[in-house]
Amino acid sequence: MTSSQKMRPFGWRDKIGYMLGNFGNDFTFSFASIFLLVFYTKVLGISSALVGTMFLLARFVDAVTDITMGRIVDRMHPARDGKFKPWLRRMCGPVAIASFLMYQSSLADAPMTLRVVYMFITYLLWSSIFYTAINIPYGSMASVISPEADERAALSTFRSVASAFVNIIIGVGVPLVVYKTDAFGNQIVIGSRFTLLAGIFAILTIVCYLACYFLTTERVKTAEPQRHIKTSLGETVKTLITSRALLGIIFASIGILAAQLLSQSINQYLFIDYFKDRNGIAIMSVVSMIPSLALAPLAVPLVRRFGKKELGVFGSFCGALACFVLFFLKTRSVWTYIIINLFGFLGFGIFNLIMWAIITDIIDDREVKSGRREDGTVYAVYSFARKVGQAIAGGLGGWALGWVGFDSSVQVQTAKVANGIYTVATLIPAILYLFVALVLAFIYPLNKKRVNENIELLKSKNQNTGGKTEADA
Repeated sequence: MTSSQKMRPFGWRDKIGYMLGNFGNDFTFSFASIFLLVFYTKVLGISSALVGTMFLLARFVDAVTDITMGRIVDRMHPARDGKFKPWLRRMCGPVAIASFLMYQSSLADAPMTLRVVYMFITYLLWSSIFYTAINIPYGSMASVISPEADERAALSTFRSVASAFVNIIIGVGVPLVVYKTDAFGNQIVIGSRFTLLAGIFAILTIVCYLACYFLTTERVKTAEPQRHIKTSLGETVKTLITSRALLGIIFASIGILAAQLLSQSINQYLFIDYFKDRNGIAIMSVVSMIPSLALAPLAVPLVRRFGKKELGVFGSFCGALACFVLFFLKTRSVWTYIIINLFGFLGFGIFNLIMWAIITDIIDDREVKSGRREDGTVYAVYSFARKVGQAIAGGLGGWALGWVGFDSSVQVQTAKVANGIYTVATLIPAILYLFVALVLAFIYPLNKKRVNENIELLKSKNQNTGGKTEADA
């Protein structure tokens, strides 16, 4: 890195701008994570097992596109408006349009082959190409908006607050719009309203990305790419997978994202087919976000006091305990289910607030060890891990629905299927949260002490070299 030029100090404008960038991310990502399986099965009538298989296969494509995009970002010369910011204005339109195209209810009466082919094409276009092309630069921006640990933690907190707000908007609003109650009290999906909402979210996505572009500033200027230094994709991947810190957070992220997205997705079926209460979806969506919003002001002080890894272990154990209790309880009460879940939300809510700051810790750790700054590549590997978690959530959700006998050709499921959905919604997340806690405790090495040591080493290095990397020397 070169020395930061004199410019506007880091402040609220950057925090709000970066937060709005994640609004842009999550208007498409959260909508897909929570409702795309519902749209494919209950509107297009596609087999849940086939949808789950598609989610998993798409991640093999991401194995190439994510890391390729990270390398493109790392090797690009910075433009006048920065190294990462230009991708926001370039890709905001394509990712929004691709998202809208996925939710075309007019295909419900088309031949099944056409529906399946259209599903594969539009999903890969959104997930593996356009979302990758904007999300990786956006995520990498945090390390160049500020070099300070507390300020990066604040960016992570504001990013997570954005996710909380979007999840409330989508979790509360969408069920009230897309479901109607029939004469027997069953909840029926109105497919055309999915298309309408997808169009609204697409417009909001573009607006939020552009707001992020105009409000944020890249302060930490990266060195010009050195063309004489050749690093193959294989060498890059080999270097990254030998990083215990990166491997640990990859496994933890796969587990926690799989648990959270599986819960969000299966809850759509749980509240409709088991509890038969669409209002419960809205209440659950609000309650699940309250801990994150309430804890947001405490995130930075808690990180200073305990450390990111330590908070992650505690939060994941809380999530596991809540889900195991619900599994054994087999409650029929919507409120009991929500209140016990609230305990889990209180635990891992704080971890969600600072999880993005963990990536900047890993980027710093890689620089300490290798002497190279690989923001885009590290974030690309992490982004791929998150997509694997998304795929596992979608795959497990789709396959598990098939295992319990879910019939996508009918709107109302049997009592046996409903009970099976309850088991899927509680037992699988419990196991995944426990897995995350164990990974963070015994594999991920960047505890509070080591993170602080890395920060001081890099500060000293930059002061001694004037901000030059080994490649510049």
